[in-house]
Amino acid sequence: MALKEELKYRGEQALDQVDQRGGLVDFHKWFLFRNVPAGLSWLHTLGFCLLVVFVSQAITGSILAMHYQPGADTAYESIQRITMEHGWGWLVRGMHKWGASMMIVLMFLHMAASFMMGAYKYPRELTWISGVLILVMMLAMGLTGYLLVWDQRAFWASVVAINLNGTAPFLGPYISEFLRGGATYSADIIPRFYALHMLLIPGALGGLIALHMYLVTRLGVTPAPWKTEDPANDPEAWS
Repeated sequence: MALKEELKYRGEQALDQVDQRGGLVDFHKWFLFRNVPAGLSWLHTLGFCLLVVFVSQAITGSILAMHYQPGADTAYESIQRITMEHGWGWLVRGMHKWGASMMIVLMFLHMAASFMMGAYKYPRELTWISGVLILVMMLAMGLTGYLLVWDQRAFWASVVAINLNGTAPFLGPYISEFLRGGATYSADIIPRFYALHMLLIPGALGGLIALHMYLVTRLGVTPAPWKTEDPANDPEAWS
């Protein structure tokens, strides 16, 4: 019992030291412990489900990156080794592959539910815009990740997607050439897509998710308009 009390005391001291210098404890309380409007439903859990899947994708993607070799002569073979030879590789790859599809499905469901509840209205316009940008980043993650398998289906599906981007007005041709890495398709597209999939897009996506969660915490959860009044309509409720 004495050891338990001593460890508890030391832990509280450590938290006090951290809180005095970084305010992390107060931030934790502000972020997690807050009032929510009445009348919430299971539709309000879709955002949290998305966050869980995103964390799973980040973990499984990091594990896959330790064994994947982004090259024209090595990409497909490294995927086969991960699936067939490495311990639990089939599970990690399967979780990452099907988790990507689940993220897109959950994102569309989340946005549909938010739109139905009027989450795009004042004062949550920035929350909605950040959510739309997250959707764009997720689609870009799916596009860049699909090619990395480097089989016939992945290659031609990526060719179709890049050509579709090239038909966009003004910036379309430049985006298409950027994704190809030149005027024609070559093996150089693999390291380019790998860098986008592992570095640039996840960084932007992580920043957008942090911003989105901050705005949700700042302005509150959007209640179902047919069940309760929105407390955010009262400036004193969220100022």
